Amino acid sequence: MENKPLIVQSDRTLLLEVNSPNYDACRDDIIAFSELVKSPDFIHTYSLSNLSLWNAISAGLSPETILNRLEKWSKFPIQEIIKAYITDISSRYGKLILTQDKDSYYLKVKDEMIFLQILNNSKLMKYFLSVDKTKWIFEVKKNERGNLKLGLIKLDYPIEDKIPLKALSVFPIKLRPSLKLRPYQIEACNALLGNLEPGTGYGTLVLPCGAGKTVVGISIMSSLNTDTLIVCPNILAVRQWKTELVEKTLVKASDIGEYSGEHKEIKPITIATYQILTKRKKKKKEDEIENKKDNKKIIEKPKEDEFNHLDFFEKRNWGLIIFDEVQVLPAPVFRYTCNLQSIYRVGMTATLIREDRLEKDVFSLIGPKRYDVPWSELESKGFIAQAVCTEIRLKMNHKENLEYALAEKLSSKNRIAACNPEKLKIVSQLLEKHKDEYILIIGMYLDQLNRLGRKLKLPVITGSMNNSSREKWFNKFRTGEIKILIVSKIANMAIDLPDASVAIQVSGTFGSRQEEAQRLGRILRPKDKTSYFYTIVSQYTKEEEYSANRQKFLIEQGYSYRIEER
Repeated sequence: MENKPLIVQSDRTLLLEVNSPNYDACRDDIIAFSELVKSPDFIHTYSLSNLSLWNAISAGLSPETILNRLEKWSKFPIQEIIKAYITDISSRYGKLILTQDKDSYYLKVKDEMIFLQILNNSKLMKYFLSVDKTKWIFEVKKNERGNLKLGLIKLDYPIEDKIPLKALSVFPIKLRPSLKLRPYQIEACNALLGNLEPGTGYGTLVLPCGAGKTVVGISIMSSLNTDTLIVCPNILAVRQWKTELVEKTLVKASDIGEYSGEHKEIKPITIATYQILTKRKKKKKEDEIENKKDNKKIIEKPKEDEFNHLDFFEKRNWGLIIFDEVQVLPAPVFRYTCNLQSIYRVGMTATLIREDRLEKDVFSLIGPKRYDVPWSELESKGFIAQAVCTEIRLKMNHKENLEYALAEKLSSKNRIAACNPEKLKIVSQLLEKHKDEYILIIGMYLDQLNRLGRKLKLPVITGSMNNSSREKWFNKFRTGEIKILIVSKIANMAIDLPDASVAIQVSGTFGSRQEEAQRLGRILRPKDKTSYFYTIVSQYTKEEEYSANRQKFLIEQGYSYRIEER
């Protein structure tokens, strides 16, 4: 093929020429099994990793397909070391299989060297009841199923779990006839459930913001017809799930419970927040325990498992658990999910990127990536809005430059750069440019947002505002009574404002790629016009570095950033 834009290097990096006419086609082929590392103007660097390959294999790609795609686009012959790596790592998926025979669990190993590694690993052997050294089979302690998965993936050996999931409790969930699923939503549902045979019914679905992940979740619920627990990032997401369920199914509102800081209802369909599940028990003054022998006080540190509500997972015979925005799943819920391996479960997200590098835990405990679709593909078909992304760089004035230079702590430098007062001028210019649009001004620092609110005479929506007040302002925005809102991190996820078409980001959580994707998602609901996403950055500061990192994921998905200097 003429104009091959890819160079495959021996260190497993893939260099992709941005200006090639085949850039889009090549990128769409390789993002299924690689990860974007950096994205300067002319060459984008992707990387092959164990996890990226396992996710590709679990989603249906074969090693042969992966190699064929690389050979299709590579300028030069693929080195043998790369072929061997892809073949070796891909083959590890399926070498360890969890099965059930009558009432016992077994780990079957298909490779003698892997069997011997496990056999000689004392940390892993504690998860087994017995071992058959002639057949390379371990009998697994039932309550250690999740811990075994975590332990083996840390050694780069993923487990393919084919133990049947538990029998479902029955609760009818019928879709309203008016609900018409889009083709990719049907594909995502089928990719997770398959034929409901062992090895199906669990995993992660990756769909862009605005693509209707909630509809996919509801479709899965209607396919299983079972008691369902939905776990969300915040109370607004809980309310939106309930609204969607009432509008799109025949389930009665009285059968949908809310388990949050405000309500503690457990119904056939229950929607909870991560925050309530990870709320710690209040410590008593008895934390200072008198030592009767020597009269000394001992300060007890809170134990990691001292949470009020994690046992909530066991309070009903849940047939399905949906982890909404699984990329923010808190560590305590991860640990508890080790105990939930027999339940149908799905993680839903726009991006599996976690800044804490716990993607392997998502893979092991929730399940591998079963479905992924490029944002650009849905944009080209009109399922999400077209978006133009612009980074605006501006200088700080002399006073802020001096403060920035003299600040010793990185946190102080970050705040000075992010809260650059010159940003107000840019915001005002953008509001004038898009004066007939629905606009969100998004930031991280509350004093910055409150200052913008006072100057522009606009409402500021933050996490400290009570839920009824927040919802009041969001409803005014939805009805067109107001067209501009200033919002904090509370609006990063699960806020349905379909008419929003302009987002102005004045500050962010440092280099968080996941946050960048979520914020763009606020303006991607389908509409008949282009959406605009602006990021305002202080030039010659750490903000430029953070911004470059934040953009990586969206560039991987096909978006380009225009750079303007003011």
